[in-house]
Parts: sequence; structure tokens; C-alpha cells
Amino acid sequence: MISYRSGFWVVVALLPLVSACHRTQAVQRGYRGQNSVELYSEKTLAQEDEINKLVKPLRAASTTGPTAAESYENVQVLGDLSKQQFARTMLSIKSWVAPNEGCGYCHNAPDYASDVKYTKRVAREMLRMTRHINTDWTAHVAATGVTCYTCHRGQPVPAKTWYSAPDREVDGESVRRGAVRLPTYAAGNTVLPVTALDDYLLHDDNVRVAGPTALQGGNRHSVYQARDTYGLMMVMSESLGVNCTFCHYTPAFYNWDTSTPQRAVAWYGIRMVRDLNNTVMVPLTHELPAERLGPTGDVPKIYCATCHRGANKPLYGVPMIKDYPELVRPPTPAAAPTLTSTPVAAPALTSATVAPPPAGSPPAGS
Repeated sequence: MISYRSGFWVVVALLPLVSACHRTQAVQRGYRGQNSVELYSEKTLAQEDEINKLVKPLRAASTTGPTAAESYENVQVLGDLSKQQFARTMLSIKSWVAPNEGCGYCHNAPDYASDVKYTKRVAREMLRMTRHINTDWTAHVAATGVTCYTCHRGQPVPAKTWYSAPDREVDGESVRRGAVRLPTYAAGNTVLPVTALDDYLLHDDNVRVAGPTALQGGNRHSVYQARDTYGLMMVMSESLGVNCTFCHYTPAFYNWDTSTPQRAVAWYGIRMVRDLNNTVMVPLTHELPAERLGPTGDVPKIYCATCHRGANKPLYGVPMIKDYPELVRPPTPAAAPTLTSTPVAAPALTSATVAPPPAGSPPAGS
């Protein structure tokens, strides 16, 4: 029998172990009884605070005066900005991407118009991409938007990117060391297939776990699709620092009616990343030196963690476009109407003239 005195010393001996446990915070996201709760480690939150520190924006510049295209040579992307706006944006990019390397990281000073450095050519495409995101992908980034700092965080190369697996037959199932399966970042630190990022964020495989009907009813979704989907979902969970209930009602993963609004945002996010990888990153393959390419010779590509870095909203959702509207693509001027001698009558409004839903909207059950 353990005496009170000996029991006291047992508790004292266990205190270091207990104190080493992570303190957590619970946030209820759904109705009670659904177990829709997010658990956050206080230690992890402290680490994320350090990662998500903001750079103070520079004072806004005048929008009047000559444009950058009129003032400088070889300005291909931001030529619509005023000379002052252009200078402010360049200084901001230096602090976002290369605070230690300075302007010389991209520019061949004193010939700033030169494209001899590959970093300048890549940076130009990154600026086009940033404006593309802020203009065409508001279904995902909303009015918050992104800047170079969203991904770079003061580093020339973003900390979170991915490459294709060297051997799909061997590394597609898991990375092996002898007979031991090792977790990989490309599968959310699990031993699930590492090809999920290729399948869903480069190619256009459909996310599938389970259908609403049994196999005999025409459901052709296989257990392999579910396995691959879970690989992607684990990556997204790790990237955003959340669990399944952030987007889903877990008893019915397929059901959009019981899902949270974040699921629709994530649906657009998957398609945005797929678009960026195919239209921006992959075409840069010939621009990057060999040391920047992956084992298969592919470019580093984007995934959720590239921007989110463990937070469910990058940089905790601080609005970026509010301080840098220059990173939104300017609207294309409307063409002047053609003058005709006979006025054209306006069409009658009928049910047939109602606009269809926008292309790319989430279909039921996807």
C-alpha cells in the first residue's frame, strides 16, 4: 500500500512530465453534440506568432505624375503605376523578399533595365501571378489579397514548396528506408501516398472519399481515391493548423449542406493553386538553374502551406491589398461603343435571359 507521504513524492516526481504536456485551447465550430471542435496547442500558436509577424507598410505614394513605363526602361508589369508608386513597390519587394541581399538580388546594377539575372525574370512572373491572384481569384483570397510577403516572409525562396516524387512506383506509396515507411511533408507528415500533391494540385484528379450511395448503386469511387484524398487532406490540415471539422461535418464528408463555409473557400483554393502551378510555376522550368530544380528536374511548386504557414488565414487574415492596391491588375478600358444609325432595342427580360451560374462553381457532392 502506498502511504500519503510516498504518494506525495510520486506526484512530485511526475510533475516534470505533466508540465511538459502541451496546453491546448478548444474552439467550438459547430452545434453542440457534433464534436466540431478545433484544438490548438499554445506552444504551436506561439511559434506561429513568430512566423506571422508583419512588415510595417511604407507610406502610400502619390498616384499622379509620369508612369513607371514612361520613366524607366523595360518595365513590363507595373508600368501603369506612377513613378512614386513604382519606387514604393520596389522598396517593399526588397524588404519582403531580399532584405539582406538588397536590390542586387534581382537587378544588375547600375543597369537596372537589364534582364541578365534569372531572378529578375522570375520576379516579373511572380508579380504577374500576384496581380492574377488578387484580381481573378477573389473567391479564395477575397478582399484580403496577397503580396510577395505572404509567401516569402523575408526570404528569397519561400520556405514551403514541393517537388514531384522521383519514382512514382516506389515513392508513390511512401518513402522507404529499408523496410520502414517514413512520413513525408508531401503527405502531411503521414505515410500516405506522396503523389497527392501531383494528383490534385498539378493534375485535375477529383477529391473523393465516399459517395452517398453504395457501390451497387453506381458509386465508382474506390478506396484508392479515398486514400489519395486523405493524403491531400492531411497536407491541408497541417498547412492550416486545423482538423477536418474546420471544413466538414465528419459523419457526412460528402455533404455540402452540412459543411462549413470554409469548405467552399478551400474548393476554390485547390483550383487556384492548380492554376498557378500550371500557368506560372511549370513554365518557369527553363528559367531556373539546376540547383533550384527537384529530383525529377521540376520546379518548386505551390501548395497550401506556401501561404498559410500553419495559420487558417495567411498572416492571420490581415488585409494586404488595403495597403498595396498597386498589386491588383488595373481594369481593361471598355471599348468605345459602335455608333449605328438605327438604335438597337433592348432584349425583353425573360427566364431564358437569366445568366447561368458562374463556371467553376462547386457542384453538389464535389
